[in-house]
Amino acid sequence: MTPANRYGIDYREVARRLGPPVTPIIDAHLHVNGTDAARIFREVAALFGVVRVHTQTRLDHAERVAEILGGMARFVAIPQFSEADRKHAFGKGYLDAIRIFHRDFGARMLKFWNAPRLRELITGPDAEDYLPFDAPWRVKQAELAMELGMMFQCHVADPDTWFATRYKDASVYGTKRSAYESLERMVRRFPAPWLVAHMGGWPEDLRFLDDLLARHPNIHLDASATKWIVREISKHTRDEVGAFLSKWRGRVLFGSDIVTTDEHVMPSGAGKAHPMGELADSPEAAFDLYASRYAALRLLWEGSGEMESPIADPDLAMVDPSRHGSMSAPPLRGMALPDELRAEFYSGAARRLLGE
Repeated sequence: MTPANRYGIDYREVARRLGPPVTPIIDAHLHVNGTDAARIFREVAALFGVVRVHTQTRLDHAERVAEILGGMARFVAIPQFSEADRKHAFGKGYLDAIRIFHRDFGARMLKFWNAPRLRELITGPDAEDYLPFDAPWRVKQAELAMELGMMFQCHVADPDTWFATRYKDASVYGTKRSAYESLERMVRRFPAPWLVAHMGGWPEDLRFLDDLLARHPNIHLDASATKWIVREISKHTRDEVGAFLSKWRGRVLFGSDIVTTDEHVMPSGAGKAHPMGELADSPEAAFDLYASRYAALRLLWEGSGEMESPIADPDLAMVDPSRHGSMSAPPLRGMALPDELRAEFYSGAARRLLGE
């Protein structure tokens, strides 16, 4: 029993029982890094029917990931998060990275990461030159993307559970709704497609997302961030979720937000630096970590009935520590999407939007 496998099940057997998906899956949002980890991920993806990934890979890992995943991988340009000089990484350094990703790895999409905690990483009197979506440096990056014929992916907001706890101080982090103001200005200013991550940052509120999509025809959503998506989508009824995906058919894409790193195959306490390095400590644990995401998502979107998620969700204890512990998990309610709708969600929308 581990946080990625609360039932101690064989995820290979889960994949076998699920069988091939209604159509091969395109994962529009994940982060493949490392060498051993990338090989383990490749096996997991094949088991669960994932044939294409749009990966936000570190620039210094992109060549090896390309070799391991081959034609399965499409690369998304990202800033160099590990760089000590954050302002350079999110400023001029990102302009340079965009050019390299586009030239050397064929990237046709760049990522704007604007989680509230970015305000902890970039501070000082010139912080506003980097933080809003329409900050001067981001405008320069968007202008470069348009010149190169690229589209945009973005992270705009975090879960409601985080705004109720970690981001409670609105004077520092702003409100969740305010996070969308500068994004909407940029979406109007730059007419290329925008893929807004994690179900638009607000899977808790389908009505808000409905209004957002209606206001901006160039906005699309990816349904990545497995724990968040499982927890919040399962709170909606099957009819509500089905009606939303039917209405916005072609504008909501499958995603997982799987993060791989070679630290996942290293034993615990081995001086790991990656913030998610301790989520696994062996090749077997890394396999379960990656497989758990695809298993939970396929059970969510195509299964029926209700069970506890196989993945522990620390947000539960964050909000209510008196009732939840480190291994607590939310209900996972199968949405049993019809085959036609699931095929569009799993790959049809991605093929058209991302040029597959």
